[in-house]
Amino acid sequence: MSSTELPESVAAAATPRAAPVRVAEGEELHSVALPGLTLSVRARPGTRPGLAPALYVHGLGGSSQNWSALMPLLADVVDGEAVDLPGFGDSPPPDDGNYSVTGHARAVIRLLDARDRGPVHLFANSLGGAVATRVAAARPDLVRTLTLISPALPELRVQRGALPTALMAVPGVTPLFARLSRDWTAEERTRGVLALCYGNPASVGPEELRAAVAETERRLQLPYFWDAMTRSARGIVNAYTLGGQYGLWRQAERVLAPTLLVYGGRDQLISFRMARKASRAFRDSRLLTLPEAGHVAMMEFPREVAGAARDLIADNDGS
Repeated sequence: MSSTELPESVAAAATPRAAPVRVAEGEELHSVALPGLTLSVRARPGTRPGLAPALYVHGLGGSSQNWSALMPLLADVVDGEAVDLPGFGDSPPPDDGNYSVTGHARAVIRLLDARDRGPVHLFANSLGGAVATRVAAARPDLVRTLTLISPALPELRVQRGALPTALMAVPGVTPLFARLSRDWTAEERTRGVLALCYGNPASVGPEELRAAVAETERRLQLPYFWDAMTRSARGIVNAYTLGGQYGLWRQAERVLAPTLLVYGGRDQLISFRMARKASRAFRDSRLLTLPEAGHVAMMEFPREVAGAARDLIADNDGS
């Protein structure tokens, strides 16, 4: 069994489409059909031909929209694409129902192989950070540089804010939560997520809030929304318990790509103290710490993240 193979999950249900997703000016949205898998890709083409490709991978409950603030800031140095992982954003569930970290990593690898875009500058956040670590360890030929923003790597002392994610992995908890929260409005849900993920939720402007609420409403219409969340949360928990060659920290040590690690001082989901351990694990790493940032620094402080990523790319441009 290779490092991108795990037992398959049960098949997912049929997936009718919901309302269209938001596409910012300068972005293009298209689908990539693969056997048993369809992935939605949000493209931010580079400002000139011949730029190196980049791929952006979101976290649990997120989507390719999480990168809309960062991608234009790097469009002069990379030709960017952001993927919606299976069951998230505008991507339907995978036919095999596999939402494990390895299942998501396999989807990313298949996308890169099918598009022949590698090696890419690979960006990832949270769950996407665990996925990207697995991709970079298993297929070093696909990754030119690696930028991980609050990567979901195993912690012995889990942050209090991450406990709901861990509880979602317990059978029966998600249906119970869905029933208990059925009267919550989309705005209440959105504000709750912002309070958990942002260092300063008040920094989100009215237009951004309206767009986030609309996206929440859209996702709640999807019949597979809670299933994708539950199975992906379970995938994170399972990945945390894997040892040996499949352990995420062991795979981090095998990553050859130059790596930028970004940690927020106000992150309620991934502890700021993990920055030092990650810096030791990734053999060729540099660290950006943002004391005021929460879990999604690329959304809160896109210019600072872009500046550090730009330096990483310039130092590894292959020339």
